[in-house]
Amino acid sequence: MQNIKVGLLGFGTIGTGVVKIIQQNQEILSSRLGVGIDLVRVADLDTTTDRGVELPAGLLTDGAKAMLSDPEVQIVIELIGGYEPARTFVLEAIRNGKHIVTANKALLALHGDEIFRAAEEAGVVVMFEAAVGGGIPVISAIKENLGANNFSAIYGILNGTCNYILTRMEDAGESFSDVLADAQKQGYAEADPTFDIEGIDTAHKLALLISLCFGTRVDFDQVYTEGISKVTAMDIEYARDFGYKLKLLAIGKRIGDEFEARVHPTMIPADYPLAAINGVFNSIRLVGDFSGPVMLSGYGAGMDATASAVMGDVLSIARDLLVETGNRTTALGCPQAKLASYKIKAMEEIFSSYYMRCTVKDQPGVLSQISGVLGKYDISIESMVQPHRHEIGAVPIVFVTHEASESNVAAALNEIDKLDVIQKETLLIRIENQLE
Repeated sequence: MQNIKVGLLGFGTIGTGVVKIIQQNQEILSSRLGVGIDLVRVADLDTTTDRGVELPAGLLTDGAKAMLSDPEVQIVIELIGGYEPARTFVLEAIRNGKHIVTANKALLALHGDEIFRAAEEAGVVVMFEAAVGGGIPVISAIKENLGANNFSAIYGILNGTCNYILTRMEDAGESFSDVLADAQKQGYAEADPTFDIEGIDTAHKLALLISLCFGTRVDFDQVYTEGISKVTAMDIEYARDFGYKLKLLAIGKRIGDEFEARVHPTMIPADYPLAAINGVFNSIRLVGDFSGPVMLSGYGAGMDATASAVMGDVLSIARDLLVETGNRTTALGCPQAKLASYKIKAMEEIFSSYYMRCTVKDQPGVLSQISGVLGKYDISIESMVQPHRHEIGAVPIVFVTHEASESNVAAALNEIDKLDVIQKETLLIRIENQLE
């Protein structure tokens, strides 16, 4: 029986990890498959940088076209990242009958529908375990082991950079800007960290998880996305005082024929399992009707963990190729024709508890003015802290509210921030008290 032939698009950090696994663990791969994995083509614009691994002469090229049309290549691993030329290359590979393995969550979040349809029509497979959670096997768990469940909720800490920053701010009381600068020096954050710290990377991953769990198409532009750049060490300290920990949380909830899709800083009870996920670790909590809550945790990024997930997909496709079973599972766990068209619930329609930090003039009557506005919009205060003065003439007042509608809270804050006693824009952080 012939070895499985693989082509690699993108020879960066993760691509290097894939090459290392194929080279170092070939005996393991062969023992588990019964045949070997042959890397027959590698394409990257940079053909000169030393990646710390040696490739046979002539294997690395700066042109992708030959790989995409090579009849010998059965599986194309796409690790270019971004939207283009990744989209063009993937679609061309599919048209040429190649199976696809990718770690590109941005590509699939925006163009997944087009790519999955093309793959289904061409009779090939698209697998993307490494696109969500790095080395955490959450995609296969949803499609396979948990596939009999009707999921009601998804909660995820899906960005190691943000989780590292928030953990450092909590442990050392450091400012966001100082921790971000250090994270960039250590390689945990990109030189341009926007996709990470503004929640975009997390939203890409949430869109894929919602499609998989709820069996629906997701318009990525409708996923509410808010990052952590406005959070201060002061807010993390107050969260602790109220019994919470602060995380950048991805939230997907199914409510009848609608679902919530939102990413934002979130306070969760400090004794919840997700609250214990620190540093660069990721975690996903899924709630199924028969499985109950299931939580998966591990390294959400990095060369080795992500390359491991990529090769897991390669092995899965290879097994199907060897027994000629065809496409055993579709990209989203069900055929495109079976995907439902659920509506994303508008943010103003959600209900939540809230943390509010107002910075006010240090004078009598301030609290009554603010509480009066909150009462006007049916927002009741559960607890409050009025700490010592932090700067001359100004003092923070911190509230935790009972559950209220987002629309009422937005209207109240708009009115509160126009009061003469308010010195800075009020900071709002949502609270999730029941992760079920």
